[in-house]
Amino acid sequence: MTTVWAIGDIQGCDTELALLLEAIEKKQGKQPYGLWFCGDLVNRGPDSAGVLRRLMGLKNARTILGNHDLFLLACAAGARQQKQGDTINQILEAPDAPELIAWLRSQPLAIFENQRLMVHAGLHPLWDVQDTLRLAGEVGSVLRSDDWQEFLQKLWGNEPAKFEEHLTGAERLRSIVNVFSRMRFCSLDGRQDFKSKEGADQAPLGFMPWFEVPGRRAKSTVTIFGHWSTLGLVNRPNLIGLDTGCVWGGKLTACRLDAEWTRREFVQIKSTCAVPLL
Repeated sequence: MTTVWAIGDIQGCDTELALLLEAIEKKQGKQPYGLWFCGDLVNRGPDSAGVLRRLMGLKNARTILGNHDLFLLACAAGARQQKQGDTINQILEAPDAPELIAWLRSQPLAIFENQRLMVHAGLHPLWDVQDTLRLAGEVGSVLRSDDWQEFLQKLWGNEPAKFEEHLTGAERLRSIVNVFSRMRFCSLDGRQDFKSKEGADQAPLGFMPWFEVPGRRAKSTVTIFGHWSTLGLVNRPNLIGLDTGCVWGGKLTACRLDAEWTRREFVQIKSTCAVPLL
C-alpha cells in the first residue's frame, strides 16, 4: 500500500488542481503514491472539461461521484436542465463529450481500501462498511448499464427522505444516491434534511450532522468526505472533511495519508476563481 493523497471538491477549478498536483509531486519525489478524489469534479468553476481530461490521464488516481457529477450525467441524458451558474456546457458540447461522459459513468460512489473509506457527502447512520459498498455497487451497476439514461430520468427528488432496506426500484436507487451525494444533516434514524447548508452547529430541529449521530455503525472507520464547504477542513481521528470551498474563493485541499495511515499532512492551494454564491 503506497501513500495516498485524498483531494477535496474541485468543481471545475483546473488551475488550482494543476498547482496542487504539482505540489504533491514535489513532496513525493520518486516515492509512489495514489490520488483519491472525493467527487464534485465539475460545475460552477471555469474549466470542468479540463479537470475531467486531467483526471482521465492520471494512472494513479481513483475518484468517486458527487452530486454535481451526477447532475452532469443527468444533463447528458436529457433528464435535467442547467440553471444559472452551471458551467457544464463546455463538456456537453466538447468533441470528446462521449468519452468524458463514459468515463464519468464508470466511477463509483464509494472507495474502501486498507480500512479507509471515501464517500462524497456522508453515510446513513445504520450503514456499516459492507452496507455502504453493497449499496454503492447497486447504483454503479445501473450507471454502467445500457439503462443509465432511464435511471437518471427518475433520480431527482427528496422522497423517500429516509433510506430503508425494503425500498425497491427507482425509490431505492434515489434514496441511496441522496445519502451518498447530498447528506449533511440527518435524524437519529437517518432521515435527511435537504434544505440546510449551514455549518455543523446550525442543525435544524430534530437533526444533527450525519457524523455525530450516536451509535453510527461506521464510526470506527476513518471516513473521508467532501460536499459540505461551510464546515471547512475537518480533521478528526476517524473523520476527514476536505471541501474547503475552492470554487467559492476558498482553497483546494489535499490530505496525505502515509502507507500505514498513521500520519496526516495537508496541502492547500488558494483559489483564483471566486464564484458568487447563488
